[in-house]
This record gives sequence, C-alpha cells and structure tokens, in this order.
Amino acid sequence: MEHQFHFVSGLPRSGSTLLAGLLRQNPRFHAGMSGPVGGLFNTLQGEMSGRNEYSVFITDAQRRRLLQGLFEDYYGEEFTAEVLFDTNRIWCSKLRLLKELFPTAKVIACVRHMPWIIDSIERLVRKNAFQPSSIFNYQPGGTVYSRAEGLANGDGMVGFAYNALKEAYYSEDTANLMLLQYETLTSDPAKAVKAIYDFIGEPAFAHDFDNVSYDANEFDLRAGTPGLHTVRNKIEARARRTILPPDVFCRFENDAFWREPQLNLRGVRVV
Repeated sequence: MEHQFHFVSGLPRSGSTLLAGLLRQNPRFHAGMSGPVGGLFNTLQGEMSGRNEYSVFITDAQRRRLLQGLFEDYYGEEFTAEVLFDTNRIWCSKLRLLKELFPTAKVIACVRHMPWIIDSIERLVRKNAFQPSSIFNYQPGGTVYSRAEGLANGDGMVGFAYNALKEAYYSEDTANLMLLQYETLTSDPAKAVKAIYDFIGEPAFAHDFDNVSYDANEFDLRAGTPGLHTVRNKIEARARRTILPPDVFCRFENDAFWREPQLNLRGVRVV
C-alpha cells in the first residue's frame, strides 16, 4: 500500500471535523469530514456476500484485495499526503475487519457527553428553521422529543454510532482503538494532539490552535443544515446552557460509559 491509513470514527457532533481541520495542518496528513468510502465499503461487502449468486467465484483472498484496493483507488494520486485519515461513523463497527486489512492502522473514536450531542443537533435544527434537515430526512414536522427519539434509536444518527462505539470498546480488537473526548480536544488541544501523535507513532508537529479552518459549506447547504461542519478558527471550550428540556437532557446524562474506569475492561486509551 502506498499510503498509511488511519480512521476517525465515533459519535456525531463530537469534534471529528475540528480534528480533521487540525490534522490537515500537517502537510504529511490528509483528513476530512465523513466521506463516501464507508458506504462504498459496505456496498462492496454486501455485493460479495451470498446474496450475489456469483459470490461462489469470489475467494476471501479476492475479497481482501478488493476491499484494500478500494482505499487506494479512491484516494489515488490526487491525494499526495503520506498519512490518510478516513472518517466515517461506520468504522467502529468494522474494527475486526480493519485490523485484518490494515494491521498498523489506528482508529480514533471521537466522543462527547451525550446530552450535549443531542443539544448540538437541536441547536442546528432551530437555527435553520426554514430548511428541513437531511438529519431527519427533510421532514419539517416533529418536536424536540420526537427528534431526540429518532436520533437515539438503533438506526438513528446518534444511536447507531453509539452502539458501534460500544461494540468496538468492549470487543477483543481494542489494541488499535483510542477514544478522544470532545471536552479534551476543546479545552486542552495540545494534550489531545500529543496523545494522537503518540498513538499513531508519528513525529510531533507544531499545530496552530488559533487558526484552524475547514470549509464544507456547499455540502451543509445541500443537506439542509448550514453550519453542520462549521469549525471556529480558535480551539477553545465554550460554556453554555442547554436548550433541551430537563427530561430530555437527563435521559442521556448517564450514557458516557467511557468515563467509568471500571467499565474499561480492556484498557482502551481514553484521552
């Protein structure tokens, strides 16, 4: 393989775009928001399964080559960076497979206190009141309660990612997994970056925490959610009051399992 691949996954609204804007300051790195590779990967896996009558002609060795080749073919010569970070919430559910395909690759899972994820999404919805969001299939109706319920169910934007994160965290393949807390990234970015570089085995780089940029305005507009991937130039923690009703906030308040050392059965690195 010509590139060194790593993966960014975890929970939505937990700093993955901010992390991408920070990492890409290093000219050796490429990182971006969630892209199409995860969906292509899933589709390719499905088409090579038994549901395809011709799968009898496909060996596991061929499956491995095709899945590995997807990454090199997608990034190709257009991406000259030596180290590529592909972002998708699906990667936490593919930890065993990624370990088989890319033994030296690391998975950085971004996490955040759950009520604030719901709060962040609700803020976007209210801010863009005239534009129904792709997050809710462009449906203009609903309440904060139905939106929170939809986000949290197993197929929802938050629920799927949360379940995939738990699967990875409690699996037997955690050696290449690190959890990066949004609260650490925003309050102490130097500590977060140092931990990432140590984790992936790369030499240190002087990042500028006051001048981070990432532009995905066109994508956000098409998704009916302007500001979805907006990144402030200066990384800093900002205190605010929640806009969620107290019962909605409390519903998710105890879901941060990664904050409980006794639940970290396999010693996953949590920063």
